[in-house]
Amino acid sequence: MRAALNKELATKDAKNRAVIIYIHGFNNRFSDGLYRIAQMSHDLGLPGVAITYSWPSAGNPLNYAYDRDSALFARDGLRRLIEVATRSNAREVILVAHSLGSMVTMETLRELSVSGNQRALNRIGGVVLMSPDLDLDVFKSQADAIGELPDPFIIFSSKKDRALRLIEQLTGQKNRLGRLEDVSEIAEYDITYVDVTAYSEGGTNHFPAAKSPALLKLLGQIPDLEKALSRDGARIGLLPGSVLTVQNATALILSPVASR
Repeated sequence: MRAALNKELATKDAKNRAVIIYIHGFNNRFSDGLYRIAQMSHDLGLPGVAITYSWPSAGNPLNYAYDRDSALFARDGLRRLIEVATRSNAREVILVAHSLGSMVTMETLRELSVSGNQRALNRIGGVVLMSPDLDLDVFKSQADAIGELPDPFIIFSSKKDRALRLIEQLTGQKNRLGRLEDVSEIAEYDITYVDVTAYSEGGTNHFPAAKSPALLKLLGQIPDLEKALSRDGARIGLLPGSVLTVQNATALILSPVASR
C-alpha cells in the first residue's frame, strides 16, 4: 500500500504532497464515505491524495449501538493506515472525521500517544472533526491522554444538529462535542471551534460543512483553507463571522455572506 501511495504522491508537486484520510460517521457504508471525500475534494480543492477509511457501519439508522461498538473495533485498522501514511513520502497527513468517525479518530490518536508512537503523531499536520458524535467528558479524557493536539485542530459544530440531539436523548448523555453551547467548556485545549449553525438549512443538519452549498462555496473560495481556519487566519478576516478566544480555544461563529 505504501508503494501505491508513494506512486500517487509522485504525481503531485512538493507543496501538495499531503495525504488526507477521511473517516466516515454513523449509518454510512463504504460507498457513502467514498462519495463524501470525493465531493469535498472536488468542492474544496483539497490538495494531495485523499483516502477514505471505511469502518464496518451497519448502514442502518436503527443500529446505533452496533455502530458505536464497530467504531471502537475499527481503531486498530485506522492506526495501521496512519502508520503507513506517515511512513510514505507525504509532506503531512491530515485526518478528517465525521460524526461517530470522530470517536474512531480520537481513540486512535490516544492509542498512538499511549503506545509512544510520537513519530506518527508528529507527522499529522491537522485534524478536522465535523459534527463530532463524542461525549464531552470522553473527548476531554482522550485529549488529555494525547497531550499536545495536532495543529490545527478544528471542530465544525451546529447548535441545530438534530441527529446529535436525538443521540443525546437515546444515550442520556446531554453534552455532545458537536453541539456545545459554550466554547469555554473546552477552553484548556488548543482548538478552533467553528460554529456553522447559520448554514444549517434543514434536515438533520448533521453535516452542514459538506452539504450546505452556501458554506461549500464560501470555503471553496479560500485559497488556503488551513490558514483561513487557523487562529491567525480567522483574525485577519478570511472567513466572515465573529471570533471569540477563551483561554486556549478559539470559537469562530460563521455568518452568511450577503449575496451581491
